[in-house]
Amino acid sequence: MTSKSQPNKRPELLLPAGSLEVLKVAVDYGADAVYIGGDAFSLRAKAKNFTRDEMAEGIAYAHSHGVKVHVTANILAHEADLSEAREYFKELAELGPDALIISDPGMFMLAKEFCPDIEIHVSTQANNTNSGSFNFWYKQGAKRVVCARELSLNEIARIRKNIPEDMELECFIHGAMCISYSGRCLLSAYFTGRDANRGACTHPCRWKYYVTEETRPGEYLPVEENERGTFIFNSRDLCMIEHIPELMAAGIDSYKIEGRMKTALYVAMVGRTYRKAIDWCLESEETYREHMSWLHNEIRKCTYRQYSTGFYFGNPHDGGQIYDESTYVTGYKYLGCAGSRDEKGVHIIQKNKFCVGDEIEIMKPDGRDIAVTVKGIKDTEGNKMDSCPHAAQDIWLELSEQPDEGDILRVRTDGYEGG
Repeated sequence: MTSKSQPNKRPELLLPAGSLEVLKVAVDYGADAVYIGGDAFSLRAKAKNFTRDEMAEGIAYAHSHGVKVHVTANILAHEADLSEAREYFKELAELGPDALIISDPGMFMLAKEFCPDIEIHVSTQANNTNSGSFNFWYKQGAKRVVCARELSLNEIARIRKNIPEDMELECFIHGAMCISYSGRCLLSAYFTGRDANRGACTHPCRWKYYVTEETRPGEYLPVEENERGTFIFNSRDLCMIEHIPELMAAGIDSYKIEGRMKTALYVAMVGRTYRKAIDWCLESEETYREHMSWLHNEIRKCTYRQYSTGFYFGNPHDGGQIYDESTYVTGYKYLGCAGSRDEKGVHIIQKNKFCVGDEIEIMKPDGRDIAVTVKGIKDTEGNKMDSCPHAAQDIWLELSEQPDEGDILRVRTDGYEGG
């Protein structure tokens, strides 16, 4: 049976989490589901990732809030990996996440054997670009396939019409883009010996490059977009905040945000913005359009590398790259997440330096941002401090207005471009 697009169907908002702290923020700031990685077999080895105990706590927290957890196991496995993978899947069967994200057929078969009650989702790394591939994975037992990033919305809509109605489509809609086809990069392994397809990418696409001529070895010729050279592999970030109706019309079931290496502030800001966009669009496209200025402004408060719509409306050509720099635009700095309150004030684990007298913001999950003044800072012994210069310092704050537990504290930076 084939399916038809369902533009009014509620899509899943799938947020990333590289740590237990970020998972809780993702849940609080609008996720329908969160995807995480364990200590092994995840393509983000440089993320903090989850121990077994942290994964158990994270799954329990998410499930208590009605949010699903998907666990990545999407490396392209070598023979030596399979024995450890068997044990890992046995552990995951006991922990009970809602889905496993897998790209390697051998890993897929092990997951089926050892986690028969957990959904299997096929990763974007598997390069699925046609309905034949989707139907193949469906017959193997996959519940969902993550579309290759190279697909247009028209192609996705055609695939949707030619796959079973109960098969789900997941697509990346926001975040960093990889220069390589479906993220299967060889540059990192070539330059550094660290294999991107085994979770150890060094992001060489963000480096500065020159060219050499065959008869003049050692002579480096700049490709001069500016005086600093060129960043010819440096892609823009994907952003579809202005195109939620088109995503819905294509029949996409899950909207995925890239970023398991991102901070809690980033996940909160992107998650909250897309949560609002999706909910307003489900109410009506007119309501969504009425709030476009707010959505546009909020998404530019996030850390990003200039935005594009990727391949959704055709090949991006040279408009998809940033040739003159590899730096981020950073609008806000993360200060911490509000914890419990006692006689010393509101507890946070400080993420960046700030001072008594600073004007900061309380960022709430419901969309409100409240400007407050830092009236006092105390250390663990209750001693007053003028600032908090040490990373990950336990401090207590007195603010001009009290945050609720779980609220994000942030401050604008010089790079802020919003209204």
